[in-house]
Amino acid sequence: MIADDVLDKGIARGIISPGQAMALRDISREIDTTLVSEPQDDEKLRFISGFADIFVTIGIGLFSVAVWYLAGTFGGGAGALALAAASWLLAEFFTRRRRQALPSIVLLCLFAGSVFWAGLALGGALFGVEGALSHPNLAFGAEGGEPDGLWILAAALLTAILAALHYVRFRVPITIAVGVAALAGALIFGVVSVAPEFMTAYGSLLIPLVGLAVFALAMRFDMSDPARVTRRTDIAFWLHMLAAPMIVHPIIAKLVIDRSDMTPATAASVLAIFLVLGIVAVVVDRRALLVSGLAYAGYASATIFKTVGLEGQTVPATLLALGAFILLLSAGWRPVRTGLLKLLPANLAQKLPHPILSGP
Repeated sequence: MIADDVLDKGIARGIISPGQAMALRDISREIDTTLVSEPQDDEKLRFISGFADIFVTIGIGLFSVAVWYLAGTFGGGAGALALAAASWLLAEFFTRRRRQALPSIVLLCLFAGSVFWAGLALGGALFGVEGALSHPNLAFGAEGGEPDGLWILAAALLTAILAALHYVRFRVPITIAVGVAALAGALIFGVVSVAPEFMTAYGSLLIPLVGLAVFALAMRFDMSDPARVTRRTDIAFWLHMLAAPMIVHPIIAKLVIDRSDMTPATAASVLAIFLVLGIVAVVVDRRALLVSGLAYAGYASATIFKTVGLEGQTVPATLLALGAFILLLSAGWRPVRTGLLKLLPANLAQKLPHPILSGP
């Protein structure tokens, strides 16, 4: 198999086009399948390149805890500010120069979290809450007061802006999802601040709508790189990971809040929703939707098993059913997806990520 790095550099330098890279990948796959029957994963993740990534990440964790604690003794949100600065400086070496995947992800998350926490502290201080800079949890309304939603809104917007600057500097794919998550949080808490009654009544509808918007953005990145050979496919993966729980949980949660009261009809509805999510996941070749719905499918399956008289074997029967479903779908993912794509209009199927169509 031709190394992904080789193809990526070839595209970046203009030696080959993305289409040519896809053709070379197909040829390499055909050769590989004649030598060994090995499944091809079209949703590759660049989490780790070697044990050095794990080693560096352990060091980052230890160093970050120390920075947070020591700087935090000065009060005034100094711990969060110091950790944000340290995360950026470490990224200059481990991300910009060394391009280590796992340390880059951890450093980005530390940076974004620290900025958000510092924003809460600063917002609380601006709104005149005593001790907010030292204890940002006051911004969440621990001591009462109306503007807590505004503090979170401001902190989320600050996080989104600095995440954008971080991406311009370091180009870590997960940064886009982090920035979008911050913007989504700003929108939701903005509604909470301006119209709390609306959020109480329609929050279960607003959050899935925001999730669908994130899903649409993820598909935009996916469809711009159908061969999945550039950084855009990694950006799309993280956006799908963000969108999935926002879509799935609010829709199904109300049906399974009290598992003991779930009726067989409700369980069947949950499983039907899970089936639809599964079809969408297979069609777009992303598994995040399925993973987000697994727990709910488990609750619904347990209810069905109780109804048919397997009261004492509910847990093992549920685990067996879910495990069998995952294994069977994993084994047949490629042929199932090919069959589903053939049911779609040809022009739509050609725009979706579908490198498996040219495979065996």
